[in-house]
Amino acid sequence: MGIPPRVLTVAGSDSGGGAGIQADLKTMLALGVHGMSVLTAVTAQNSRGVQGVWELPAEAVRAQFRSVVDDIGVQAVKTGMLASVELVETVAGLLAEVGARFGAPVVVDPVGVSKHGDALLAAAALDAVRTKLLPTATVATPNLDEVAWLTGVRVHTESDLRRAADAVLAHGPRWALIKGGHLAGDAVDLLTDGTEEHWLRAPRHDNRHTHGTGCTLASAIAARLAQGRSVPEAVTDAKDYVTGAIAAGFPLGDGIGPVDHGWRFRVGGG
Repeated sequence: MGIPPRVLTVAGSDSGGGAGIQADLKTMLALGVHGMSVLTAVTAQNSRGVQGVWELPAEAVRAQFRSVVDDIGVQAVKTGMLASVELVETVAGLLAEVGARFGAPVVVDPVGVSKHGDALLAAAALDAVRTKLLPTATVATPNLDEVAWLTGVRVHTESDLRRAADAVLAHGPRWALIKGGHLAGDAVDLLTDGTEEHWLRAPRHDNRHTHGTGCTLASAIAARLAQGRSVPEAVTDAKDYVTGAIAAGFPLGDGIGPVDHGWRFRVGGG
């Protein structure tokens, strides 16, 4: 039996199971890769919001990373919640090393707040994300709020997405995927490396249960990159996967429910 591609997520834990490490590993399983994890923070979190956040020491993050990478190896890495300046800088250094050693692509989801609006990144860490983390990224996947925090560019219409992408690319990622899900109308994203442009559109589903969409999309991109897809192919497939997961999202608790990471199993897809 062949060994599946190995994908590492470096992110926080969501005790409610809808986002973070839990969403990442579910996505990776659904797309046929072996998921591995480096935990950066623990959250007390449910459908109503985040009740508490406890970041791990940089030493613990570094030890988890070394333990996995030095023994098992990795074909792609995805980052999510990094919480603090120290963790951003620690992870950025580890990613630069992995890129040089394995040539593994890196998907950076610059998580700033939860779906409920709870802060998951210290304001002081924004500069470290810009100068240390984004330059390691094969693909950066900010939503419109994250674009505004990182670059100051505010997107109000689809025509603003190019300007947002240029501002993100100026910080060093090879590709920027600007997620336009907060705009009115169809869910439209722009993927560009500054030369090529790929406009990705999907119908907007009447479903409020969208917890974990950003984590899920970034993890799906990493999974497809680990399987040898090009960046445009990986992002296009990941967009299709997350669109289906949103359509199948379900209520859980009293607030915002999760997307359904296993929707393809239930509809007979592959």
